[in-house]
Amino acid sequence: METNRSNQLQKNDQPKSSLWKWVGFLVFGGIVVAGLMWKWLFPLQIQSMELDDGTKIKFRTNGEHLEIYKDQDWHRMFVQGVNLGAALPGYDPGELPITKEMYLEWFRLMAEMGSNVVRIYTIHPPAFYEAIVEYNRSHPEKPLYFIQGVWTPEEQLIETQDAYLPEIRNAFKEEISMAVRAVFGAGEIPESPGKASGNYRVNAAPFLLAWHIGTEWDPLMVNRTNEAHKDLPRYSGKFVRAKEEASPFESWLAEMLDHLAIQEERHGWQHPLTFTNWVTTDPLTHPGEPTFEEDLVSVDATHIETVDWTAGYFATYHVYPYYPDLFRFDKTLRTAKNGKGQIDPYTSYLRRLKQVHEGMPIMVTEFGVPSSLGLGHVDNLGRNQGGHTEKEQGEINRMLFREIVKEGYAGAILFSWQDEWFKRTWNTMQFEIPAERRKLWLNVLTNEEMFGVAGMYPSKDGIIVIDGDGKDWDQLAEEEKPRMDAGQPGIAEIRMTHDEGYVYMLVKLAQPFDPVTQRLHFGFDTLHGGNRHAPELSDAVLDEGLEVLVTLGEEEDSEVRIASNYDFHTRLYGKKYGMLLVREQEMKDDSGIFKPWKLTIGLQMTPPDTKVSHPFEDVVVGKLRRGNTDPEHPDYNSLAMWEANGTTVELRIPWMLLGFTDPSSLQVMSYRDAEKGFVSETTNGIRVLPWIRNKHTGAADLAYKGGKYPVSRLPVYRWKPWETVEHYHFRLKQSYEIMKEAFLENNS
Repeated sequence: METNRSNQLQKNDQPKSSLWKWVGFLVFGGIVVAGLMWKWLFPLQIQSMELDDGTKIKFRTNGEHLEIYKDQDWHRMFVQGVNLGAALPGYDPGELPITKEMYLEWFRLMAEMGSNVVRIYTIHPPAFYEAIVEYNRSHPEKPLYFIQGVWTPEEQLIETQDAYLPEIRNAFKEEISMAVRAVFGAGEIPESPGKASGNYRVNAAPFLLAWHIGTEWDPLMVNRTNEAHKDLPRYSGKFVRAKEEASPFESWLAEMLDHLAIQEERHGWQHPLTFTNWVTTDPLTHPGEPTFEEDLVSVDATHIETVDWTAGYFATYHVYPYYPDLFRFDKTLRTAKNGKGQIDPYTSYLRRLKQVHEGMPIMVTEFGVPSSLGLGHVDNLGRNQGGHTEKEQGEINRMLFREIVKEGYAGAILFSWQDEWFKRTWNTMQFEIPAERRKLWLNVLTNEEMFGVAGMYPSKDGIIVIDGDGKDWDQLAEEEKPRMDAGQPGIAEIRMTHDEGYVYMLVKLAQPFDPVTQRLHFGFDTLHGGNRHAPELSDAVLDEGLEVLVTLGEEEDSEVRIASNYDFHTRLYGKKYGMLLVREQEMKDDSGIFKPWKLTIGLQMTPPDTKVSHPFEDVVVGKLRRGNTDPEHPDYNSLAMWEANGTTVELRIPWMLLGFTDPSSLQVMSYRDAEKGFVSETTNGIRVLPWIRNKHTGAADLAYKGGKYPVSRLPVYRWKPWETVEHYHFRLKQSYEIMKEAFLENNS
């Protein structure tokens, strides 16, 4: 009876409820519309000081610091934050794929990290400026400001070696004008290949902290520009001028900064000005630098000054502890101790650089180390360009940040926010063929790809966890994990899969694996050629050669090695450049020798090409760390490559260590050397020969019954080429949390 009564009441009340629902919708809609109208008709009031002519200023330089105007007064501000690139996995930076939603989420995470600024190197799409304004409207209590960079015609500068050529001068001025248009939301920027374009309608100038023009200057270009225009009068503009002691290139920079100031003045604002610089073209002398080029010419910020530009002008440098080599070899930089009490060339350098800029603000707008397997340069205190776990990356970045703060700098901006797969590094770029497909896969040997505190991980990251369990493989479709029946004693099953970064293997053994007494070997065959015999194979002889040999065991034994006549490292730096000893036996097919997988970190240099002799240097990068790749695990190791638990072994191998120059198009390094460099070949797939070997007796447990072992009959792991990166995983690294602690500590 009560149920019927309740139903009847609901029926009787329905018309009245609908009416009130419609009224509610109309009221809510009116509030939303009114809010939007208020938002655009009456923009957020940004506190700024006005000059007599009405020009607005939010930031200014004062002495050796920057200041922000708030609460009707000027307050000192230490600038700290991150550099933001323009690319995502699968894209070149000129394709500008980052969406407004991504920007908004990233800005939130940057601010939570303790950043008060994000620096961009070039004009971004309209979505960036819309997002920075929208974010700050929503977070007025803790805004995130930005520094706008303007990219030079870099390739033309390096090619022509003359900054004063009309086509370069005019192109850079036009780029500056478009950057001003983008920041002030002043309309359309036409389409141009590799550059941002669109309708810029949002005025982001209230959240602009400074202008930061240019790139890391090629010293040969600077020097030749100076020589070609030594008699040119020094530039003296409306707002910026070159001092009498300025070089022609510094005078050119003054002209570009003045052009920027004039463009901005038309919009009724002033912001602090600076240009990009780095250690290579700093104003210091470095007697211990082995190369002439790295200490050839100076670009001195103190040779430029502003006139009637109240917002001011400051100096910026990119300063890393591992490059140039002067940080290792210049004994004049061993004069100061860091916060840990160590004699530290980085600290000495920061101190000397600041002394040269006495009286003006100076920032380090790039510093940091990458969390990559590969490395390109080394530092005496271990702060190398690569070879770090995510935790180590964070600890080193924090140390560098604290040194910059301690030495009285006006700001420190970390390089960088996100990993970028399109990047190249000097010691791997010749092995990435074709180069234009670099963006489609993650090469963990290329350190430049992994500077971010926000990781861009390949598609099976978080799906396949290297932990010796193997249960996570169950979530893969059967076609993604084909069973490789090797038919070897002690090997029950092998499954393989891959993504844009690694080849993965799940191995089931007949008996628990004992790394102390056993060695688990995997031979990889991708091409015709390679080693058909080797000590690791005992008396077995194969019918097809192996390019790569992977060994798992104790820490010192676990590594990837490469057939000696296939070894790119020896072929490039030994056969071609003559910097390595090349043994004739090692260059023969089926030498039976597998060599450690190495990268060079320093080229052999001798006078008169250099000031002093410099030896050839290389490091082993094929060592395989045992550990856990689950970021939630207390023992997480971002560089772990294998783990074993009982009869289960899990392994991931970076593509390049297996000889791949581009896995997205099935390209592997050829045994052939072309006249101009390396060439690649298309592989049919990967054959894997597994076997277990006794460490003490050397006996290899292979199903071998005389004659040649038929490697050619083993199953082949194949995959389809890919043209786009359909899936990647964004995840904050351990280094993010460590830098968050450092930034918030500095804010307190």
